[in-house]
Amino acid sequence: MNESILKLNNDLSQYSSPVAGLFEQPKTAAEWEKYMLTREQVASFQEHGFVSGIRILTEEQVGLLNEELVKLQSVNEEEKKLFYHYESNEAEDPDKVLFHAIGGWRVTPGFHDLIWSPAYRMAAYQLLGQSFRLFHDQLFCKPPLHGGVVAWHQDFSYWTFTKPMHHLTCWIGLDDANTENGCLYFLPGSHKWGLLPITGLTGDMNAIKNVLNEEQNTVFENKVANELPKGYASFHHPLMIHGSYANYSARPRRAVVLNAMASHTLGNTANYERMEALHNFPPMEQNKVLDSRFFPLLFDENKELAALAGDIPKVNAGDLYNDLLSS
Repeated sequence: MNESILKLNNDLSQYSSPVAGLFEQPKTAAEWEKYMLTREQVASFQEHGFVSGIRILTEEQVGLLNEELVKLQSVNEEEKKLFYHYESNEAEDPDKVLFHAIGGWRVTPGFHDLIWSPAYRMAAYQLLGQSFRLFHDQLFCKPPLHGGVVAWHQDFSYWTFTKPMHHLTCWIGLDDANTENGCLYFLPGSHKWGLLPITGLTGDMNAIKNVLNEEQNTVFENKVANELPKGYASFHHPLMIHGSYANYSARPRRAVVLNAMASHTLGNTANYERMEALHNFPPMEQNKVLDSRFFPLLFDENKELAALAGDIPKVNAGDLYNDLLSS
């Protein structure tokens, strides 16, 4: 690999395929099979709005990404321009950095290649039900004995600058995640409740209850902790209500999130009310397919899996995505 590609300030969105050899790419239908979700897992996603316990990374790959994460927690102003969002308290101890960034895939080879992980791509294809693109990634670091609360929310409530709603979120742990260090929580079945008013991402973890009805508040009391070993992932629907509490443990909770969208997704920015939040994002023209190099096609079902086209358990995309907002 050309060393110039691996420079920190080189925009890796120029490369629409893996650059670092982190993941061996399947070449046949048979090689894809080992990454395939079962019919039971796909059915569970359709019913509950999430599926968990999917291994994406080896121990070695987790270690490599955590090394890159340390580099990304302290970058210069020129390098920051590659990110769509960047927050870091730049603590001296890497384990104590409170960090959130969007766009890491453009900056380091490991995070760039992660979006081409076969385990991720296979599962995302099955849960979206068709060819898909990268929407954007996110990096999260919750330091030990720190807040880092992410209040209950639905991802698509912040993504209405795109249409139709046909998105998927993958949360991958770079540390073991449990209730002590601030793992995700889900409200099973909440992806069928429609799009709810935004109640904010920080502060009050009970604010969401103000927009739920009595039956929905009962479900809230039965929230599910998404505890995962490092290297493992969960996938959730764009209307799934989820959040994470503070890290009260003596260890960090680091994670990378991959947000995907169907390959036909369009820009919907004409009447978007929070355009200031998008000023660092790539251009997204109204009613234009988001197919620039900043939204690479990660899975083309016509090319990847023709031999297995009739045998792959997939969601019914019409029922599970845009129809939920129009019903």
